[in-house]
Amino acid sequence: MESAAKRKDDSVSTALKTEQGGIVVLDFGGQYTQLIARRIREQQVFSAILPCTTSLDEIREMDPAGIILSGGPSSVYDKDAPKCDPAVLAMNIPVLGICYGMQWIAKQLSGKVEPADRREYGPAQLTLEKCESHLFNEFPQNLKIWNSHGDNVHELPAGFHATGKTANAIAAAENHAKKIYAVQFHPEVNHTERGTEILRNFLFRVCKAEPKWSGAAFIEETVAAIRAKVGSHHAICGLSGGVDSTVAAVLVHRAMGDRLTNIFVNTGLLRKNEFEHTLEMYRERLGLTVIGVDASDHFLSKLQGVSDPEKKRKIIGGEFIAIFAAEAEKLQKGAAHGDIKFLVQGTLYPDVIESVSVKGPSATIKTHHNVGGLPENMPFALPVRSVGVMGDGRTYGLTIAVRVVESGDAMTADWVRLPGEVLEKISTRIVNEVPGVTRVVYDISSKPPSTIEWE
Repeated sequence: MESAAKRKDDSVSTALKTEQGGIVVLDFGGQYTQLIARRIREQQVFSAILPCTTSLDEIREMDPAGIILSGGPSSVYDKDAPKCDPAVLAMNIPVLGICYGMQWIAKQLSGKVEPADRREYGPAQLTLEKCESHLFNEFPQNLKIWNSHGDNVHELPAGFHATGKTANAIAAAENHAKKIYAVQFHPEVNHTERGTEILRNFLFRVCKAEPKWSGAAFIEETVAAIRAKVGSHHAICGLSGGVDSTVAAVLVHRAMGDRLTNIFVNTGLLRKNEFEHTLEMYRERLGLTVIGVDASDHFLSKLQGVSDPEKKRKIIGGEFIAIFAAEAEKLQKGAAHGDIKFLVQGTLYPDVIESVSVKGPSATIKTHHNVGGLPENMPFALPVRSVGVMGDGRTYGLTIAVRVVESGDAMTADWVRLPGEVLEKISTRIVNEVPGVTRVVYDISSKPPSTIEWE
């Protein structure tokens, strides 16, 4: 099989008909970069994520209607802060900077960016200025937005006017003459009110993009592109049992048929009988060629005595890859006759984003299943002990954290305002019915800055 680097270089990249006149998203390493791209495609406009270091010639080849500069984990004043060619702001193509993208624009055009006196993570109130705005035309004056930044634009570059502010910072700005727009918050996340309308205004009012991309067209053209790319070769796919890798396998199966062999490994962390039921579904209902490997005893022995969640993930990932590679080698020597040339992998947006940047220098939030060939895993709670009193005696028991969130895409989440009587009932039952527990707390942290799962 080819190396990972070679596979990355040779990924299906043939330009599709619906890709012309789309949006280029230059990635500065933001955790929401792929979500930006997805939100654009939801408007039937093609979007492509490229590294922030992409050359102007490569951008021009895409013939984009507009360019979006993503967020990122760095400060623009960091020694190794990511940057793109400043000439991207002078291509006469509309540009929208989001979060770090706004700060980079301000710094490049001689504005002033400073560390915030008060960081903004999670919900905030946006107050729109009474001025001409292409992004916020006919919007109400106040909107609930979602932030994730530690620096602020303190002074705008010449030619820009502020279109919105929070209590702590300039939150939006526009330069109509240069077709450059910027927002400090994240319109792409569900928790920003009218965020989709903001993006639509950029796409259609500013960029004049055409809504000609669709999921159905993408499937048809992608299957054709895969078929052309793989030719008569074979491929393997690592299945986790989840929707994401299953969708990838079905798409590639449409292009390759039985020349795609899937490997489904039981790590011992699936639900009862899930391995058998899922294997049957893959084979009988989806018609996939699947090798099932029950390695549950092996995985559980490797995890024995390990309590740190991140270490567990690394162990699971490492062992999965070893087993996957062994099965692939058997296949290569057998039915595939040495003709396996491609590796298929599917995962969902939040896991890719949080685990590793797609194109740019993002900070790893945590490793995830399926990313890098990792399987599904269960969340492992890290015990927290607390002093308590039960009966007449002093106890040193476990604390249980209850977390209930609402989220449309797992990229952001807000805690659910449960009624007090519901929380009381939850706490009473846990303390009374679960041995060793002396305290129950309710987590009211949003994402960001917290993750959805407790670790």
